[in-house]
Amino acid sequence: MIESVSPEVDCGRFPAKRIIGDVVSVEADIFADGHDSIAAVLLYRQEDESTWQEAPFSALVNDRWVSEFLVSRIGRYRYTIHAWIDHFETWRRDLMKRIQAGQDSSIDYQIGANLVVAAAMRATGDRSSWLTQAADLLGSARDLAEKRNVATGEQLQIGMSQAPDRSLATSLDRELEIVVDPPHARFSAWYEFFPRSTSSVPGAHGTLKDALTRLDYAKELGFDVVYLPPIHPIGAQFRKGKNNSTVAAPGDVGSPWAIGSVEGGHKSIHPSLGTIDDLRAFVYRASELGIRTALDVAFQVSPDHPYVAAHQEWFIKRPDGTVQYAENPPKKYQDIYPFDFESSSWRELWEELQSVFDYWLEQGVSIFRVDNPHTKSFAFWEWAISGIKKRHPETIFLAEAFTRPKIMYRLAKLGFSQSYTYFPWRNTKWDITSYLAELTKPPVREFFRPSQWPNTPDILTEFLQTGGRAAFLIRFILAATLGANYGIYGPAFELLEVRPVRAGSEEYLDSEKYQIRDWDLNSDGSLRDLIAIVNRARRDNPALQNDWTLDFQRIDNDQLICYTKRSLDGINLVLVVVNLDPHYKQSGFVDLPLDKLGIDPSRPFQAHDLLTGARYLWSGPRNYVELDPASIPAHLFVIRRHIRSEVDFDYFL
Repeated sequence: MIESVSPEVDCGRFPAKRIIGDVVSVEADIFADGHDSIAAVLLYRQEDESTWQEAPFSALVNDRWVSEFLVSRIGRYRYTIHAWIDHFETWRRDLMKRIQAGQDSSIDYQIGANLVVAAAMRATGDRSSWLTQAADLLGSARDLAEKRNVATGEQLQIGMSQAPDRSLATSLDRELEIVVDPPHARFSAWYEFFPRSTSSVPGAHGTLKDALTRLDYAKELGFDVVYLPPIHPIGAQFRKGKNNSTVAAPGDVGSPWAIGSVEGGHKSIHPSLGTIDDLRAFVYRASELGIRTALDVAFQVSPDHPYVAAHQEWFIKRPDGTVQYAENPPKKYQDIYPFDFESSSWRELWEELQSVFDYWLEQGVSIFRVDNPHTKSFAFWEWAISGIKKRHPETIFLAEAFTRPKIMYRLAKLGFSQSYTYFPWRNTKWDITSYLAELTKPPVREFFRPSQWPNTPDILTEFLQTGGRAAFLIRFILAATLGANYGIYGPAFELLEVRPVRAGSEEYLDSEKYQIRDWDLNSDGSLRDLIAIVNRARRDNPALQNDWTLDFQRIDNDQLICYTKRSLDGINLVLVVVNLDPHYKQSGFVDLPLDKLGIDPSRPFQAHDLLTGARYLWSGPRNYVELDPASIPAHLFVIRRHIRSEVDFDYFL
């Protein structure tokens, strides 16, 4: 019986996710009737290979077994399990019990000889010859002591394991899959900005050449992905004005998500932004700086989009013959038409939309933030993403899907590499701990990679609106340390933009979605220095580069949250304490499980705060912290476990 395999997503319906260089640990319950010994192997191969490689399983406890294999290439791997009754190992195990009890006899060795003869017939070359000689000795009239040495020796055990009898082997009834992504699918820091707001001339429409100069700023802040909202031509019909006004004034630039005009559609660049060569130069310069470029893909069109005139069949018609515009009652988006994925011409529509990704991949872009994927066909995403990743396995897809949890999880299973989360609205200790525990533990972590964003162009939370500078610090430090993947919408974030369009709204006043904004990046109040410090800490500490080792620790104040993260090798240990109250000083005692964290309880250890540079000498599991949001509301500690000398004591103190 082979049961309860992990990793396995929905009984193998969907692949699990890993990163190139990962060692994939595969576990399963493997058992049989009776008391015979069992042997099992893990079979694995990359999808484009025909030959399986094998790795043996070893027993854990209670019929649980484990094996592992290295994923050394980006792409898709397959794996399965074979298991069988190991008659030789059963015989050897029982023989050793008989020997210990002084009950072994020549007939016992004759039984073993028969098993070894059968193995010799399955083996080839020198191995077959050696096994034949061993069988002859076991079946001979030689002294029992000599037979014991051969029967219980390691050489015979190895030889027999290399020629097993798998004629009655049980195979797992399915092949499971692993999608292997590049490292930045697991660990990335995104910076979103609007190219049209990057001109050095106040009020002027920025270009991709202007945006290129913003790359050095993003590099200074420590981001490794820059994300550009749609860069396509913007429709004129029903164009939205400032602050989402339904009537645009002369000169209003409209929303970049109202894609398409007489100047082109999803494979075109807005003429005011520049040319395809300008985009290629942007991508090239970003790559030189170690930054990857992400583009927004929004599958919706303005009434002016060339698709509307050429393919009326791709859209839903209302009874009066007009095309159905997008709605989320009571909200109306007259400047946007959604596609009809159930159209009679769905195949042509799907192929055209997939070709949009192909086009931008040809320009050097390999990361896409997908707008509202939950409002498009699940079947389309599974088909489109799998096809793209076969041709371009390095491609990363981020799902912008603030929707119901099961839908978000389904999109991840269908192929999205990362996903936005509910993090912006998780503010209390209970909210954060319960939600992050769900995201970072099995089974969710096998297929879902969270990307934590404290703000977006659509989301200015009440916490940020009312909490002042401390609120921005709190949410940023939480996002960047709870999540290996995170991002911010800037410069609105680092410049502390807090004005809502109206009371009770999460929309920005003078939203950059509808107008050009001028930003003073050198403002004295900017968070740029702290952002750079945190991103440097993320690069320098492998513990912050994964989600799986997140553990929340006890602290006796509900306004304080405490958690640890460790590198996958266990060496690097980070401890984060955050004051969740943006208005008042909070204090409490942290209780750490020292043994679990690899800290010697009999010796002091150092807590080095990377945010301030301060070093604290702690001793024992219980230690005091105090955080004032008026200065900085968090500790980002690297824990130094070992102090070796009096010199170390003096330095740490």
